[in-house]
Amino acid sequence: MFPHQLDDPNAFAIAQAIVEGFDRHYQLFTAAARAAKKRFETADWQGQLDAQRDRIAFYDLRVDEAVERLHTEFKAAEQPRGTWQQVKLHTIGLLIDHYQPELAETFFNSVITKILDRRDFRNDFIFVRPALSTDYIENDEPAAVPTYRAYYPTRETLHETCMRVVTNFQLDVEFQDLARDVDDVVAALLHSLGDARLRANFQVQVLSSMFYRNKGAYVVGKIVNGFGSLPFALPILHGDDGLLAIDAVLIGEEDLLLLFSAARAYFLVDMGVPSATVQFLRTLMPRKTRSELYSQVGLQKQGKALFYRDLLTHLRHSSDKFRIAPGIKGMVMLVFDLPSFPVVFKIIKDFYPPQKDTTRERVMDKYLLVKQHDRVGRMADTLEFSNVTLPRHRFEDDLLAELKHFCGSLLEDDGQTLVIRHAYIERRMVPLNIYLQEASPAQVEQAVVEYGNAIKDLVSANIFPGDMLWKNFGVTRHGKVVFYDYDEIEYLTDCNFRRVPQPRNEEEEMSGEIWYDVKPRDVFPETFAPFLLGNPDVRRVFMAEHADLLDADYWQQRKQRILAGYVHDVFPYDPARRFSARRAAQSHSDTRATQSASH
Repeated sequence: MFPHQLDDPNAFAIAQAIVEGFDRHYQLFTAAARAAKKRFETADWQGQLDAQRDRIAFYDLRVDEAVERLHTEFKAAEQPRGTWQQVKLHTIGLLIDHYQPELAETFFNSVITKILDRRDFRNDFIFVRPALSTDYIENDEPAAVPTYRAYYPTRETLHETCMRVVTNFQLDVEFQDLARDVDDVVAALLHSLGDARLRANFQVQVLSSMFYRNKGAYVVGKIVNGFGSLPFALPILHGDDGLLAIDAVLIGEEDLLLLFSAARAYFLVDMGVPSATVQFLRTLMPRKTRSELYSQVGLQKQGKALFYRDLLTHLRHSSDKFRIAPGIKGMVMLVFDLPSFPVVFKIIKDFYPPQKDTTRERVMDKYLLVKQHDRVGRMADTLEFSNVTLPRHRFEDDLLAELKHFCGSLLEDDGQTLVIRHAYIERRMVPLNIYLQEASPAQVEQAVVEYGNAIKDLVSANIFPGDMLWKNFGVTRHGKVVFYDYDEIEYLTDCNFRRVPQPRNEEEEMSGEIWYDVKPRDVFPETFAPFLLGNPDVRRVFMAEHADLLDADYWQQRKQRILAGYVHDVFPYDPARRFSARRAAQSHSDTRATQSASH
């Protein structure tokens, strides 16, 4: 129980110091998001990628600063337990009129758990449950920008309204032909609305900040009509001439789920009230959890905190057991899951077979690389946890045995709970090798094409997967192929792609061993085929669509282009949906029709 009186003179000062530490963090977070607009306008693509990467470290740096301050100014380790109860109560008081209280509570937990013993991680000392509601928070200061803007067009004025929607963002670069682009947007929106009658509440609601990622800026909103709504997003890109163009229109929940996929890097977006932005996004994508959406707007620590609360709630309302995950067992990671919960838990083993020349630290570095990198829709995001506490009775016996054998150094077992000192958690997918075994011929063809596309997207993002076996890729519910095994990943620019040398004599030609010199990070793409293309149906599709992946020149050319500073376009939608592609197809069709008529 909390004490009735708040009489410790240090408690308020400690609470104030923690909230000040959070406020500093969020000011820097917001500054990075606001600067994204200028980087987009000046086509500073490398700067945008650097900002996306660097921002990930902001949170931990500010937490460490706050912990250091508490130790230096208040001798935090010597404070009695009763003081920490009062610190929490004072913090609640300081957050009553705060615009980001849920984030500040999570920041509080991050600081306090670095000071207190794990036995004190309960609701008296930390925010096991949120203390303050985020419902109906809105920044009501006179100069504040609302979370979203509402526009009230008719069918006849929808074009004019869409022009206003875009120009209200005041991008400091001219459009090639904004009226032409808006014509295409309006045509697509009206097609989706069909013959629906426009109700009295017909309106367009648009989030007040653009969403920036890589080389794109996205307008995100919805059309409200009666009891229905139509989510949409407008990607805006730079053309080859340096002018802007609306590149496509994404319509409906499925399109937005791909745009906000967990296999893509986090957006830079300016949010005065992040809970309101997340709530708006949930109206567009109700199947996305709040955890996923907080992560997608760059607040991955909040996403992680909400995920863990969701997991604990699920455990209280389920009874199935953790099991060894289906599929081929990995040599470096032990993977398990709970059938009723859509994630897998991955733990680095204590030891590996001789052919795996790696260390725990090296594997963790690979996962950090992926966390900080643009994942281009092809690498699963991971949540990294320390001291995951789970009920022991929920583990199957064979899983417990494997955990103790392979990961004993990372386990604490008191008979009631199992504490895993370090784990990665990823969204569960169907392993590609299993999918291919069970798929129809049409599904096999689509999956093999997607597999090659996934590798080429990774190449565009300066990533060489390392181990390209089918088992290291998964298939999402959208049919996308995603890479998820990172222990051999490398930057493409750090690799040397070579052809296998011609044998100099018969002895070398007949040798069953590698007879030529191989240096670290040498890669021989033509040697991929025997490991990947044993199935004739798979080989036929792969060679028809992706034979270039077996050619060292393909890899080396893309490496050189990246080294020259080029940032590739990787679209979160089918390139065939680009307005430019449609116009080109229409122009080609018109030309053929004219030629046919002339004959």
